[in-house]
This record gives sequence, structure tokens and C-alpha cells, in this order.
Amino acid sequence: MIFTETTVSGAWLVEPELFEDERGFFARTWDAAEFEERGLNARLVQTSIALTKKRGTLRGLHFQIAPHEEAKLVRCYAGAIFDVAVDLRAESPTYGRWSAVVLGAAARNALYIPPGCAHGFQTLEDETELLYLISEFYDPTLQRGIRWDDPDLLIPWPETAERVIADRDRMLPSLREAAP
Repeated sequence: MIFTETTVSGAWLVEPELFEDERGFFARTWDAAEFEERGLNARLVQTSIALTKKRGTLRGLHFQIAPHEEAKLVRCYAGAIFDVAVDLRAESPTYGRWSAVVLGAAARNALYIPPGCAHGFQTLEDETELLYLISEFYDPTLQRGIRWDDPDLLIPWPETAERVIADRDRMLPSLREAAP
């Protein structure tokens, strides 16, 4: 696997290293030892999938608080997304910064998001499906979020003719309002 660090400390773009021949290719998409070598959380307790039907749908920015902060490895198996990680760790040198990558089925890439970061994405194609490898069990009482359009973050979400956002996500607080 090929690991490229993003502008958020501890967040990595993970690309498969393809071994190709006339039949096609083979590639690893998960190797706990390779994650641990970089100091990344390799604990996996839950795998989830998400289908988003419409291009321009924006989900997030979501995170789970202590004691069950989640590390996530997000991979797009159908379609494509503009995927964002926001550093919420007050002690981090990249606190308040975000990183964005395009994940897509054709690229076969993934984004590792460390514990203490919020995650959100906007679909770039209809019928986009994601796979999440998650380090902690989901606990709805610990689920939180921050606004996708927080004026302090200035995330350049892709322009779209129509943006679909759940009311729940529209009502999230800003990073300043959510900060402890």
C-alpha cells in the first residue's frame, strides 16, 4: 500500500499497490502491520457501508467523542466523493485545519481519518457507495458534528446544481460553538 500524509496530522491517503498481469490485478486494501508501523490505529471492530443515491449530497461533518473516538478508513466502491477530515484535537499542531481528497471507485483509494477528527463528504456521482472500517463501536449518545459550511473552516465544497443536506446536518454548530 502507498501512504501519503495529508495536511491534517495523522490523516493519510491510502492507495493500493497493484500487482498486475494479463488476468487483471491483485492489491491489499488493509494490513494492520502497515498501519501500526505508521502509528495509526489498526483496531477494527465495525465495518459499515453507505449508499448515497444523488450527486451533490453532502453528509457531515460527523465525529464521535471520548471515550469512543473513532479512527476510520473510508473507501469509495462505486461513484466518487469529495472526502474531508477536520482536525478537532486541541493539542494537535493541525487543530482546526481540514484536508480533502477525491475518493473514487476508479482510483481505488481510501482516506484514513484518525480519532479526534470530524469526517464529511459530498458525492460527485449518483449511486455512490462507501465502505467504512471503524475502530470503535457506534454509540449514538457520543455522536456529534460541526457545520459543513463553517466560516472559520472555509472548505471549498464542489459546486453543484443542487446540494442535498439532511436537516440534522444543517443544524450542527460551528467549530467554535462545539469546542470544549
